[in-house]
Amino acid sequence: MNFKYLKYFVATADTGQVSRAARLLSISQSSVTGAVRELEADLGVSLFERRAHGMELTKAGREFLQVARDILEKIDAGYRIDRGTSDVSGVLVLAASYTVIGYFLPYHLGQLAQRYPHIEIRIVELNRQSIEEQLLRSQIDIAVALTSNINREGIETLTLLKSPRRVWVPAGHAFCEEGEVSLQRIAQEPYVMLTVDEAAHTSMKYWNSHNAEPRIKLRTSSVEAVRSLVANGQGVTILSDMVYRPWSLEGRRIETVETDVAVPTMDVGLAFHGGARLSPAMRAVKAYFSAAFLSPKLQF
Repeated sequence: MNFKYLKYFVATADTGQVSRAARLLSISQSSVTGAVRELEADLGVSLFERRAHGMELTKAGREFLQVARDILEKIDAGYRIDRGTSDVSGVLVLAASYTVIGYFLPYHLGQLAQRYPHIEIRIVELNRQSIEEQLLRSQIDIAVALTSNINREGIETLTLLKSPRRVWVPAGHAFCEEGEVSLQRIAQEPYVMLTVDEAAHTSMKYWNSHNAEPRIKLRTSSVEAVRSLVANGQGVTILSDMVYRPWSLEGRRIETVETDVAVPTMDVGLAFHGGARLSPAMRAVKAYFSAAFLSPKLQF
């Protein structure tokens, strides 16, 4: 099985369209189409149903999607593997915000535990204000947080990932046929506003900068509630790719659409006291994340 084909399949499943997957991967649409057909031939099943609005996973496709993700994740981990384990030891208090704990951190905690078995990582969930205060008071050692929200003097950040924000709409929505959508057009739709991790405040900054205002139907701190409401046609929203999943809990499809203006990315990274001396455990954790995200990436 060609690992490139798995990567192309996952991109098609996530974006819902061959053209979007091709743009995401910087390859031709024919390469994506050919990869999906080869996979279907190898597996002896149809992975997608070709619809007017795009590619919709079949039951077999949904089952294979998780398998493909697991394979690619393990291959990537294999190329980054450190021979043996480190002798670095110590206790490290690591803070993380809600979104980071739910959608970014768990995999990396597992990797850190394997690589640094003698480091005891104590995790606390805090909001951005508490992270800033406790870093400056040396009550926590390091934080993995939305660095795009950190603004306190004396705190240094290292951004690891910039996650684009796009419009989420239910499958078959008119926006899917428009390519790029303006905030003024989005403002005509009922809007589901996520509030956790200052998402509402961040959203209103770019809405206000373009003299537009969303027609808010509901405010909620639950990403899953937003996902289900959008998938069931109760509104649209703008959220980052990091928290995007193409299916709601009820199994309904969610599409993403580009905006015609530059919406700021959601940046994830490390935060630490700028004047503090890094312990061996802190240096080890910082080195791990730097290698995982800031070193040249494996291309399948």
